[in-house]
Amino acid sequence: MTAQDRAELAGGDGLFARPWVFIRGVPAMKFLPPEGPPEIAFAGRSNVGKSSLINALVGQKGLARTSNTPGRTQELNYFVPDGHSGEGADLPPIALVDMPGYGFAQAPKAQVDAWTKLVFDYLKGRVTLKRVYVLIDSRHGVKAIDDEVLSLLDKAAVSYQIVLTKTDKIKPPAVPKLVAETLERIRKRPAAFPTVIATSSEKGEGMQELRDAILLAASGG
Repeated sequence: MTAQDRAELAGGDGLFARPWVFIRGVPAMKFLPPEGPPEIAFAGRSNVGKSSLINALVGQKGLARTSNTPGRTQELNYFVPDGHSGEGADLPPIALVDMPGYGFAQAPKAQVDAWTKLVFDYLKGRVTLKRVYVLIDSRHGVKAIDDEVLSLLDKAAVSYQIVLTKTDKIKPPAVPKLVAETLERIRKRPAAFPTVIATSSEKGEGMQELRDAILLAASGG
């Protein structure tokens, strides 16, 4: 990472306040962009709210496509700050990657299996991937399939952090209890970052904490 990249990351509020753009959908590993800027990926069960979270993170309602239909995101979708895309543009200081949801999806099994393989291959083989934010629906907590993904990340030594989504859908006193329970559940996992971020995309809660965490991860912290 260059000094200019670090300076831009240090001014993180400005980075997330500027417009972001979609640059590429990746249906298979061979279509990945060349490894360059730090990548921050978002993983989670289908319909956990990844697209809504990304939109809230950058303050753009229509950046990532949202849907009530599980499995809508079918590719690795790349987003970068505007002005860092297109031929001849400078490399972005950071790229956000929205991954296909794992688990249930309203699609043929072969297609779901292909998405799942793409996600796992990406997680295991991307050198520029700095951290994965694993999204957990606050209403349901960590499920067995989430544990499978966390174990894969542990095995691949990929740093990850848990983000609780949709905290506005549960009673406020339940949030700190859920955070504590989740922390205890991941306490012995070797690749897990030792804090949990509680968020609500609808109300904007936890977004600044998440932005700060992303910038720290992208800069190697």
